[in-house]
Amino acid sequence: MTTMTQTVRSLVSTRDDGGFLRLALRLDAAASGALGVVALAAAPAMSDLLGPGAGALRGIGAFLVAYAAGLVLLAGLRTIPRPAAWTVVVGNLVWAVGTAVLAFAVHELTTTGTAVVLAQAVAVVAFAELQWVGLRRTR
Repeated sequence: MTTMTQTVRSLVSTRDDGGFLRLALRLDAAASGALGVVALAAAPAMSDLLGPGAGALRGIGAFLVAYAAGLVLLAGLRTIPRPAAWTVVVGNLVWAVGTAVLAFAVHELTTTGTAVVLAQAVAVVAFAELQWVGLRRTR
């Protein structure tokens, strides 16, 4: 068994009171919120760099800020409802797949824009995996 496999099995098999899930949700909130704020504040400059119009970037930024706020609220609950946490995991996976498909379907993206969209898709999958591990560890 590889060290990576052992590490993952150790993470999944360790039980806790939801602390790991809370951490994963808060990390997702921090990254999503930061990206959202940057998209809102610097939409014109990001438009030139990435390709989509400033309006589209502002819309994505507003969504990400609202999503981050929802994650903060969810992570702050005394008991995180499992259906809500699963909704976040599935939503993250759908977002990652959708944005990866869009990276190749939207012709207005620059090369940098395509790279950024694909990098954020990978990061979102990582958040979904951390949240899944957190769900598995929750008693």
